[in-house]
Amino acid sequence: MTMIKACLNGNRRPGDHPALPVTPLELAEAAREAREAGADAVHMHPRDATGRESLSAVHIGAAVRTVRQACPGFPVGVSTGLWITGGDVEARREAVQGWAELEPRDRPDFASVNLAEEGFSDLWQDLRRLGVGVEAGVWSVDDADALAATGLECLRVLVEIIGGSADTSVSRAHAVLARLDHLGVPGPRLLHGEEAPAWILVDEAGQLGLATRIGLEDVLHSPVGDPVDGNAELVRLARARLT
Repeated sequence: MTMIKACLNGNRRPGDHPALPVTPLELAEAAREAREAGADAVHMHPRDATGRESLSAVHIGAAVRTVRQACPGFPVGVSTGLWITGGDVEARREAVQGWAELEPRDRPDFASVNLAEEGFSDLWQDLRRLGVGVEAGVWSVDDADALAATGLECLRVLVEIIGGSADTSVSRAHAVLARLDHLGVPGPRLLHGEEAPAWILVDEAGQLGLATRIGLEDVLHSPVGDPVDGNAELVRLARARLT
């Protein structure tokens, strides 16, 4: 079966959707429901007490620990998006290095690292030293080139079609996938989009036999444009399209 990763909240603001999970308990419940709906892994953006995204060991550890208690054995991943530290590369690296204070069981199984962001190589090495797998976020052909140049291997290559027209989303995805193949970049691919291209690329991933993801981070509506109750409904809809 096609792997589906549930992306629970992303950088959406509290209130963007009634079911958007923010606290560790909300993330754990959303993860449990997504797993029951057919998700194979979960990706989340832990928050601080004010609802802002955080890479602090305190907030990462609390979210991962609570999700693991609710979903034993369920692979758990987080973002390392540079925007979380306001574009401060050193602050991001320091925060991630702080995960060393956490017990290994309270560290995520994997973290996404965006090749378009400054400092990705050092961050990648820090995560590997922590025993955290790396998902390489590839948004463009240039990112594919940057990934190939590192010679680093990753848990998954995330082909992420961010922004742009839905009409060109498939062609842009194929351009990135072709470049990765041409360069011999190792690692399984996961294909997804955000907003308008989201469902188009879920379907395309299914056609290509690639992993995909869905959740409130990527889209707030069904394939026909109807509002959805939350992450679990999105996962059920995606699973139905991929079986």
